[in-house]
This record gives sequence, structure tokens and C-alpha cells, in this order.
Amino acid sequence: MKQAIIVNGVPASGKSTVAAALVQTLTDRGVAAVPLTLDTVKEGLFVHVGTGDRAHNRMLGRASYHAIFNTIAAFPASLVPIIDAWHGFEPKEILRDHVARAGIEQIIEVWCAVSPATAAARYRDRAQTRHAGHLPSSYADELFELAGRARPMSLGPVLHVDTEKPIDPNLFNDIHELL
Repeated sequence: MKQAIIVNGVPASGKSTVAAALVQTLTDRGVAAVPLTLDTVKEGLFVHVGTGDRAHNRMLGRASYHAIFNTIAAFPASLVPIIDAWHGFEPKEILRDHVARAGIEQIIEVWCAVSPATAAARYRDRAQTRHAGHLPSSYADELFELAGRARPMSLGPVLHVDTEKPIDPNLFNDIHELL
């Protein structure tokens, strides 16, 4: 059975930190976990396609998202993709379509829970060090509102992670049991 794990949460919610810990934990347990990060693909596109306004940024995000699931479609079932992205930037139906096209039969979601204030502060703190194609630090105000209403996609089991606390080493035991 082809499976995937989505690491989901608003920007600056701690997804990359959680995804890296999850990949390491699963790899240590003999699972062939493959990290796929929306920002990694998108930043490659910035280099070759260029940066632009917000509409251009969103278009590159959609293209990156599509490319990730196209890549997964070619994976054998023995590989478990760990998809690090804010999956709520598109309607749930888009994610369902991508999952179906990739042949994924089971989704496990890791929801990175963060307070609006922490998400906004983290975004402001890192804005100057990120690729210029990402939204500027002024996005933190909008992110504050988004973080207050964001919810998991819930296409399968959901593991909630409080990313304002250190990652518990036993956190991923439930995921390992589901694989």
C-alpha cells in the first residue's frame, strides 16, 4: 500500500523541524522515508523562473505542490514521502486530487500547532534570511490571523504536535505503528 505523511501547519509553525525529526526517526527504524519540501522546490523555481509579486509566488507554490505529487506518483510503495508544506494554501479538494493522482492510499498527517503570536514572531525573525522570493516580514500580520483559524486537512489519522515545546523523542511512535 502506498502511503504518505504530510507535515502540515501554517508558515513558521515548525514544519521543517518536525519533518526533519520525523525523517530521522523513521529512517532509524528502517523506514525508507523521503523528505519532500514545498519551499525546496519553490526556491529552485525562483532561481530559474524568477521572483515576482504575490500572485507569482502563489503560482510557483501551486506548481511546486503539483511537482511534488508527480514525483511521488513514480515512487514505489516501499518509499514513504514526508511532505512538508502548508497544505491549507489550496482547497482540500486539490490535495485529494494530488493524492489520487500519486496513487497514495493512506495519508497520515502531522499537524504543527502554533499560537498566532509565535507564528508571526517566527516569520518576522526569519524573513530577512530567507530567499527573496518568499513573502516579506509584513506577511506576519496576515499570518497571525491565518494561524488563528487554520486546521488540519484530516484526510487520515492526525497527530497533533505542539511546536512551541521541544520534540518528544517518543512522539512518532504512533506513526511508526500506522506504517
